[in-house]
Amino acid sequence: MLRFGTAGLRGPLQDGPDGMNVTTVTRATAGLVEWLRGRCLGGGAVIVGRDARHGSAEFATATAEIFAAAGFPVTLLPRPLPTPVVAYAVRELGAVAGVQITASHNPATDNGYKVYLDGGSQLLAPADTEIERCIDAVTEPVALTPVEPVDDDIVRRYLHRVSSLPAVIGGDGARAPIRIAFTPLHGVGGDLVVQALVAAGFTDVHVVEEQFAPDPDFPTVAFPNPEEPGATDLLLALAGRIGADLAIAVDPDADRCAVGIPLPDNTWRMLRGDETGVLLGDCVLRTAPQDALVATTIVSSRLLSKLAPARGARYAETLTGFKWLARAGDGLVYAYEEAIGHCVDPATVRDKDGISAAVLAADLVARLKSAGRTLTDQLDDYAVEFGLHSTDQVSLRLASAAAAADVVARLRANPPDEIAGEPVKYADLIQVRGRMRTDALVFEGSTSRIVVRPSGTEPKLKCYLEVLTPVPAHADLAAARTTAGQHLSALREYCQGL
Repeated sequence: MLRFGTAGLRGPLQDGPDGMNVTTVTRATAGLVEWLRGRCLGGGAVIVGRDARHGSAEFATATAEIFAAAGFPVTLLPRPLPTPVVAYAVRELGAVAGVQITASHNPATDNGYKVYLDGGSQLLAPADTEIERCIDAVTEPVALTPVEPVDDDIVRRYLHRVSSLPAVIGGDGARAPIRIAFTPLHGVGGDLVVQALVAAGFTDVHVVEEQFAPDPDFPTVAFPNPEEPGATDLLLALAGRIGADLAIAVDPDADRCAVGIPLPDNTWRMLRGDETGVLLGDCVLRTAPQDALVATTIVSSRLLSKLAPARGARYAETLTGFKWLARAGDGLVYAYEEAIGHCVDPATVRDKDGISAAVLAADLVARLKSAGRTLTDQLDDYAVEFGLHSTDQVSLRLASAAAAADVVARLRANPPDEIAGEPVKYADLIQVRGRMRTDALVFEGSTSRIVVRPSGTEPKLKCYLEVLTPVPAHADLAAARTTAGQHLSALREYCQGL
C-alpha cells in the first residue's frame, strides 16, 4: 500500500492499493477522519483543494464528500489552485486540517494527497504512522455527502496578503520599473502569480505562452520541475528576447519558485536554490525584529548560518522538508530549502510558497535596480563578506527507492577517510539527530561538505555538495570561482561513482 511519506501520499495513477485512485483516496480520507475524531477534532473545519493533474478533480470531490458525511464543515476550493492557497486557508480559517490533491513537480503519471494539520503546517511524525493505522482499520463502506465549492473570497484574501508583502517586508524605498519573464510550467500557478505581481506593482510581466495554461500532460518538459535540465529553456529564451530584468518559474503546484538572472554577456542562468535562499533571507531580515529566527536544512548551504548573526538574527538548522522548517522555533520570519522552496511569510503560510517568493524576488530586483545594482552584485558582496559558498547537487536516478537506501547503507558500513584528496570527518544523522532522525550521511572537510541521502519522494540518491573558498576582495572573485569550480568537479566525480 502507499504509505504516508512527505506530508501525505504520493504515487502513480493506477489501480490497486499501491497507486493513486479513488479507493486509495477514500481509505486515506476515512482514516484521517477517524484520526481527527480520536483527538477530539471531529466537526472541525476542513479545507480541500486540488491542482489540475489527471484525477485531481475526482479525488478532491471524494475527499470533500467523505469529510462532509462525517460531520466536518468543508471548504472545497472553487477550481484548480496552488498548494499555498490551501496552507493559507487552513491557518486563516482556523481549520483542523487541509488536504491538497497534488503531486507537486512529479511526472504527469503521478498524483498525491498532501495533508496539513491545524495551524497550516505539514503532517509530521508520529501523526503519519497513526493515520496509517487508522487507514488500515477502514473496513466499512464510506458515506458521501455532496459538497458545493465555495466562491473566490479566500483566494482574494490570499492574493491581498501576498501582494502587500513588499510593503510589509520590503519597507520604504525606491523601486525601479522592471520587466519580468514568467512560466508556471503547465501548472496551476499562472493566473495567481501574474495577479499577485501586478497587484504588487509589477505590471510588465511576459509569460511563456506554450506553458501558461494548466495541462496535466506537461507537453513541453520531460519533468515539470524548474530544477531539471531543460525545464526553463523556454523561459530563459523569452527573457533574453524581451530584455527582462528577472525570470521566474514556479513548479506545477506553485509552492516552489526558481529565479533566473541576466549575465554581463547577455546570456541567462537560473540561480541555485541556495543563492535565492540567502538573497530572500537577507531581504526579510532587513526589516525583521532583532533576534528574529531564520532557518534552513542540513543539505543547504552554510551561508545563511553566517549571514544571520551578522544581521542580528538567530539561525536554526533542521532536517529536509518544511514539516521541520515550519517548526524551527519561536520568532521564525524566514525559512528555505535548497530545492527552491522559500517561506517568506510564515505568519501567514507555514509552508513553502512560490507565489510570495516570486513577489519578494521582484521587489528585491526593483530596489536593487533603483540603486544601480543587480542580484549578481549582491551575491558578490556576500562572497567577499562571508566567503564564496559554491554548491551543487548530484542526483542519481536508480531503479527503486530501496536501491538508493542500499547505497547509503554501504557508505555507512564503510565510510571514506578522504574525498577528492581532502580528509573528511563523518557524521551519521540517524545517530546524532535524536528525534529528528533521517537516513543521511555527512562528510565534511576543511573546505568542503557532502550530504548523501535517498530521496523521500522519488527513486533517487541525492548528494548535496558545498565548497567554501575565501575571497579577500572583489578583485579575487574570478580566481576564487575557478578554484571552487575545480573542487566541485572533483566532488561531483566522486558522487557519480557511488
